[in-house]
Amino acid sequence: MPKTVDHDHRRAQIAEAVVHLAARHGLHAVTMRAAAAETGFSLRLVQYYFPTKAALIHGVLDHLRHRSNERWKARTAALPRTPTARAFVDAFLDEALPTDDDSRAFHLVGASYAMLAMTDPDLADAPVASGLHHLEDQLADVLHRGQQDGELPEHLDPACEAARLVALNHGLGTTVLIGHRTAEQARTVQRYHVDALFHPR
Repeated sequence: MPKTVDHDHRRAQIAEAVVHLAARHGLHAVTMRAAAAETGFSLRLVQYYFPTKAALIHGVLDHLRHRSNERWKARTAALPRTPTARAFVDAFLDEALPTDDDSRAFHLVGASYAMLAMTDPDLADAPVASGLHHLEDQLADVLHRGQQDGELPEHLDPACEAARLVALNHGLGTTVLIGHRTAEQARTVQRYHVDALFHPR
């Protein structure tokens, strides 16, 4: 009797292998043949699941987003049932820094994608920008709740502050990746800005 293939698992296996490849050499090094060599599967099998390089890279980005979401769910599960806005923001920003192999791979591949998407129209339509908008919207909702609970001044614009925090976090993450500062130094900068947000002078 033929063995049943779990196609979702097989697709995830390929995407995970390409994550490791891209984290080592950047997305520019990802080709269909390189992906096949990294996975140990045949080129034909890789092409069955991802017919083009653009489809493969989109699949890798989707896989990374799924993995990141799972990490975030585990992180929020450790917070109080109704965390304060400050506790949520601190956890959110800390989780987003590249502090271990998984988060470093996420940042490295994300930065590599951003560079490729600037010049490759086949990659520019990946929903990375919508993912950033979702993060900003989530933070803005939390900051708005913080205003209602008296944690934040009423004059602040939650949407603008959320965009600023996401941009700050991404920039600090990049400096950690290139060795400009340590993760703890990046956390110190984040705390400085969050302190000023929640307790303005």
